[in-house]
This record gives sequence, structure tokens and C-alpha cells, in this order.
Amino acid sequence: MQNWYLDVLEASSHGQVLKYNPTSNETVIFLNNVVAFANGVALSKDEDYLVACEIWKYRCIRHWLKGANKGITDVLIENLPGAPDNINLAPDGSFWIPLILLTSKGLEFVHKYKTTKHLVDSFPRLIVVNVATDGKIIREFDDADWKVITFVTSALEFEDHLYLGNLNCNFLG
Repeated sequence: MQNWYLDVLEASSHGQVLKYNPTSNETVIFLNNVVAFANGVALSKDEDYLVACEIWKYRCIRHWLKGANKGITDVLIENLPGAPDNINLAPDGSFWIPLILLTSKGLEFVHKYKTTKHLVDSFPRLIVVNVATDGKIIREFDDADWKVITFVTSALEFEDHLYLGNLNCNFLG
């Protein structure tokens, strides 16, 4: 587990999504070798597809569970402005996705080469996007100066408020 970052840097699609049945207490591999470092999974409002965030590929894939596209995996959104770190369904059916910006503008080339990925050491920056069911960004929140909260790993909308959390703080933003 201490070498998780090597999996992120490799960005290969050898990740899995597991499916748990609480009745039978059984867990099975649902998606295998389809996702690259899945970091967040959410069901759509109608439960007709699930979305998995691929942190280092800067995208979220969609796997159809029902309907004409059942069994098909496609890309919901790609070229996100940061690495998606978790996902939550919003009350309107869109998705809240916290993003980590691991490099500054102008340093995008870093992601093309494994060696440069190992050399870059920068501080993450907060950005949270709200993505519609068609994969378009509806809203974006940014705290470039870290005045409110620094590192976000969860964004949850409840009763017209957006709650932000992370693994390092003992409070919600």
C-alpha cells in the first residue's frame, strides 16, 4: 500500500471495480482491467450506469448497467482540469468531483513521461467541479490561495449546501 503512487504514475488500466451483495455476503469482480487507478465510484440517479474516476488519466468512465448500452463502458468526461479524487451524486442527477491539480499551468508535459512524473514535486490545489450527465462541467469552484480549505477528497451536496471534506482535516468546509 505504501507504493500506491507508483500505480498512479504508471496509469495502466489494470484496476478493478468490485460488486458486493449484502444478502449473500459475496464480493465479485465487476469490472476488471478497465479502470486506471479507480478513485471514486458513483451510481447515476436512475441507477442505469455507474461512473468511476480515473485519477491519473484525468477522466471519469461510465459503465452502463441497463438499457440499450448495457455492458458498454465509455468516457463520461475526459481532459478534466485536475485529477479526479472521488465522486458523489448530486440531488439533480449531476456529479460533484473534487480534483487535485498536481502541476501548474505550463507543466502539462510532465504527464507524458514517467521520468518527469517522478521529478515533479508540487503542492496540490483545490478545485471542485459539478459535471452533468452529458459530461459537461456545469460549475467549478477553485481556492487557488487555500484560504478556505486546502486539499479536498469529498464534495457532497445536501439541502442546497456543498460540504467539502478531506483525509487530513477534522472539519468540513
